[in-house]
Amino acid sequence: MRLNTAISRPEAGILATNKVLKNTYLLLSMTLIFSAMTAGAAMYLNLAPFGMIVTLVGFYGLFFLTAKYSDSALGLLFVFALTGFMGLTLGPILSMYVNAFSNGHELIMMALGGTGVIFMGLSGYALTTRKDFSYMGGFLMVGVLVAFLAGIGAIVFAIPALSLAVSAMFILLMSGMILFQTSQIVNGGETNYILATISLYVSIYNLFLSLLQLLGAFNGRN
Repeated sequence: MRLNTAISRPEAGILATNKVLKNTYLLLSMTLIFSAMTAGAAMYLNLAPFGMIVTLVGFYGLFFLTAKYSDSALGLLFVFALTGFMGLTLGPILSMYVNAFSNGHELIMMALGGTGVIFMGLSGYALTTRKDFSYMGGFLMVGVLVAFLAGIGAIVFAIPALSLAVSAMFILLMSGMILFQTSQIVNGGETNYILATISLYVSIYNLFLSLLQLLGAFNGRN
């Protein structure tokens, strides 16, 4: 009996991990599609940019509610509220690129393709090797905080070079976050698929925006 119990526990852990992975990627796919729909709606309605304060308040407010109710069905509602809101904030940014650059649509597709390649490559690596990247957690959190503060400084003081440097930092940091977050799921560090979905979504969102900014700066045609 003890032998059977010892064998069943690892198997149960693997099944639980696979269930979290399946639910996470399913929900992530749905939220990305929904976010793309709200972004498209914002572009169609020609909504004005939300502004930094509204964006931050809306994001952190909905993020708090999602985390608070992540163990209940209500958490799913807030997941779509959060990702839908982020899609709405993304729409005016995409419209700006379309209007500012003659190759705006091309830049958006390049950023989208680059984001997809990076995400699939890093996720595939973490899933295949099953390496534990938890040691990166502290470094990534500090790096994101520094990059976030630098980004605010770039906006306040209107320093284009610093803004581009922040975008490059975010590409590296979000790539690291994807590795870290996927590793957490694979190795049992994250067992809540709602929280896992939000973490990956935020990384993908920031990765896309950072790539888009760099592409606009170096490949954009007025």
